[in-house]
Amino acid sequence: MLKLTLSQPPGLHQDQKRKKKKKKPKKKKIQQTDPPRVGLSKIFTNGVYPEGEIQPYRDESVIFPASWSNLSKQLRSNTWRVTSEEKRYDEKLAMEDPEITYQNIRRAAEVHRQVRQCARKFIRPGLSMTEIAEYIEDGTRSLVEENGLDAGVGFPTGLSLNNCAAHYTPNAGDTTILQQGDVLKVDFGVHVKGRILDSAFTLNFGPTYDKLVEAVQAATNTGVKEAGIDMRLGELAGYIQETMESYEVEVDGKVLPVKPIDNLSGHSINLYQIHGGKSVLLVKNEDQTKMEEGEYFAIETFGSTGRGRVVENGECSHYAKIMDAPRVPLRLTTAKSLLKSITSNFGTLPFCRRYLDRAGESKYLLALNHLVQQGIVQNYPPLCDAKGAMTAQNIQYYYGQQ
Repeated sequence: MLKLTLSQPPGLHQDQKRKKKKKKPKKKKIQQTDPPRVGLSKIFTNGVYPEGEIQPYRDESVIFPASWSNLSKQLRSNTWRVTSEEKRYDEKLAMEDPEITYQNIRRAAEVHRQVRQCARKFIRPGLSMTEIAEYIEDGTRSLVEENGLDAGVGFPTGLSLNNCAAHYTPNAGDTTILQQGDVLKVDFGVHVKGRILDSAFTLNFGPTYDKLVEAVQAATNTGVKEAGIDMRLGELAGYIQETMESYEVEVDGKVLPVKPIDNLSGHSINLYQIHGGKSVLLVKNEDQTKMEEGEYFAIETFGSTGRGRVVENGECSHYAKIMDAPRVPLRLTTAKSLLKSITSNFGTLPFCRRYLDRAGESKYLLALNHLVQQGIVQNYPPLCDAKGAMTAQNIQYYYGQQ
């Protein structure tokens, strides 16, 4: 039997064979590193950043308790601001470059979120306060792509321990080490074009003070939920207080009530100004000041197992040039030079002594104290409750819009 083989003419196979085009490899999506060092513009190349939590205004159909005043019902029924096209249009016109401003805030918020996530994993007993502060600040500067007064750290990294509630960051030479039984408040900020994002959380490394940490988280969540345009600040404080005081902590068999710290507060935030002039206290009061459209607030709560009141105590680290500071003659040449450095490096953003060291300043304490005495720079010493008390802090950022 013959086997017939059909062969192709020479060269035909090569002509018919098509060369396969090599597929271009897909660009890998850039991921954040740990420690965080990738600038956000490399991850969000379109310049649009993720939205945070959005709280809707209360529905007017809600049935309110009979004991509530008509004013309270009116203040908590704000859905008309969402449904009224005319009102939304008016409010948009009143805002300052709303979309650009909002993206700046989102960018700062995303920097904070990513650095915060890494910091939670990094922070552990045995680290020094300086190591923790530098980890957070180096990450913040990298992600926000620090650029003079256009973008950078919003204020010094607060690392207040135990009975110290606020305004502590290590100065040069501080050797404090985080211990297993400590309660650590981590408070840091990011700014973009002067829009300061302020947020904080508390870490503990054992179960004893879990309820204290839970109390400030719940109180802050209540503050954010109840906040809204036309909300009176004194009334908002009452909701925060009620939530905070519903918690207690058991320490060595003794039950301790969680108290809101009555001389600390949340606050409005202005452009390049961390304390904008309005305060959200943590206990109910008669303040009739209202939250307004387009305002930014740090809804900030502090709880304590102690007396619920703080005093200044310890070496100062936090400072800020006062907005509209008086023009006064400075008798110290070193004070003039230092003021020039503060103005060029920080403007009215808060700074600490480590930041002055980083800017190349040295032997500046006398000049710095002189600027404080002349009312040009404000000092912010550590704020502490009674020795033996434990304090916790929680902050969420609030932006009121239609």
